[in-house]
Amino acid sequence: MLGSPDQAVPLSDVNEETGDAFTVDFQDGVNIQDDTSKQPSSALYYTSDGGTPVAHPYEYQRIGSDGPLLLQDVHLTELFGAFDRERIPERVVHAKGAGAHGYFEVTNADFVKQYTMMDVFSENGLRTPITMRFSTVGGESGSADEARDPRGFAMKFRTRKGIWDLVMNNTPVFFIRDATKFPHFIHTQKRNPQTHLKDRDMFWDYLSSNPESLYQVMRLFSDLGTPYGFTHMNGWTGHTYRWIKEDGSWVYVKLYAESMQGIRNFTNAEATVIQGQNPDFATQNLYESIENGTYPGWTLYAQVMTPSEAETFKYNVLDLTKDWSPEDVPRTEIGKFYLTQNPRNYFAEIEQAAFSPARMVEGWGPSADPVLQARLFSYSDTHRYRLGVNFMQIPVNCPFAPVANFERDGAMNVLGNQGSRPNYLSSFDPIKLAKRPYVDETHQQWTGGAVSSLSTVTEIDFSWPRIFWASLSETDQTNFIGNVVGHLGQAKSEYVKRRQVALFAHVDAQLGQAIADGLGVPVDSISFPGYDTPTWTNHTVTAVGSTVDY
Repeated sequence: MLGSPDQAVPLSDVNEETGDAFTVDFQDGVNIQDDTSKQPSSALYYTSDGGTPVAHPYEYQRIGSDGPLLLQDVHLTELFGAFDRERIPERVVHAKGAGAHGYFEVTNADFVKQYTMMDVFSENGLRTPITMRFSTVGGESGSADEARDPRGFAMKFRTRKGIWDLVMNNTPVFFIRDATKFPHFIHTQKRNPQTHLKDRDMFWDYLSSNPESLYQVMRLFSDLGTPYGFTHMNGWTGHTYRWIKEDGSWVYVKLYAESMQGIRNFTNAEATVIQGQNPDFATQNLYESIENGTYPGWTLYAQVMTPSEAETFKYNVLDLTKDWSPEDVPRTEIGKFYLTQNPRNYFAEIEQAAFSPARMVEGWGPSADPVLQARLFSYSDTHRYRLGVNFMQIPVNCPFAPVANFERDGAMNVLGNQGSRPNYLSSFDPIKLAKRPYVDETHQQWTGGAVSSLSTVTEIDFSWPRIFWASLSETDQTNFIGNVVGHLGQAKSEYVKRRQVALFAHVDAQLGQAIADGLGVPVDSISFPGYDTPTWTNHTVTAVGSTVDY
């Protein structure tokens, strides 16, 4: 009981010397505020943050008709104190985005149960509530939805066994495979530290210095780089993960989401117009699709590879710059998901949504992919900075499963701070320990010492760029050349232009020549180690430039 006026204890019932037992359930206040947030303004009175009525939101206290304002006007100071703190730090990457809620439904439990103990896939027809957030990568929170950029494709599954975050992109690969390059890469995609402008020389200097980025660069500068909103694009895990069974056996797995709406893209000219006319085009398109009952959906597929198959596979399965083609590794449908509910409040449900690949459930584990290993820390850590250490207590992030551990206190701890239970492993009130789901030592074995690691660019890094270029129609190839010439042509450095042109020419001679002609630069010849050269070595190799031997 809160002890509100209509619940007050009669004075005649109170022992004046000792008082009677009286307890407060602080969750009552939380519940009241949650209920109040769902009411229309017409049903409520204007109040202060403490819940006391205030006569008028525009009034303020001053001396006379022309005197200074009064510090005692706590309504005024509270108003500005809150207003001054409305903005939280935006995401360093994926700052501009939109999202919604819906459900995932299993369609092929028999297939999945061959490889993993994940409860979320345990029975056909099982529905799991999800939250999704789509985003651009490089732009600020106020940037245009239709900028040429990869798109984030993040999913939060509220499973019966805890939160599972699937943090994907709308592309099967990425620009890097060495984790430490990520901050450097992102710096070059943002703003020049002196001019505070987007800088084409920075942009292309990095990409031309790191040829392993080329497949992602080619996808980006095709019309796939400007998708029609968020619902006409597919999603990929990119990283290789592991499915694990109760006996500890495991396989490598990648997941792929195929849009039921079909693939649709803007040309560069169309995207440029949309950016000026409606920079929030994708956000509006997603919201209105759900609002009018046209619920967007995707079909989820899995690609599975055994550890022994991975040892002889044509590509290193830990390399984020390489795809698994369906011809090499077949895709099998495992479920479908739909977005059916718009957020009631964007900030509460989308801006505060925190996705991290570290949020895993039993039966799902990371591979040794270096970029994934770094993301396991970085994503959760950015949410601790952006939202606070207790970000998992925010309703949109809160599990639909009990949380009991020894993490306590910290800013904005609002769910009871785990009550009066001991905050250590106590013998007086011992916490129950779950059965270990599988034996860790059967997972992966490594040999070797601590190696300072950096990948080597070889001929195999041009395999997927050549496959992609050959897959484009004549129109798409023409658009690609125009998109690159228009963007790279704004760089001032001829050296950067020639270095990037040389990479395109190494993919296809005619492609390189067409871009060189558009830029007015010659085509230089370059070479790389052969296919038999490993991407990473088990000994330290010192690189002079951005990559080994380049």
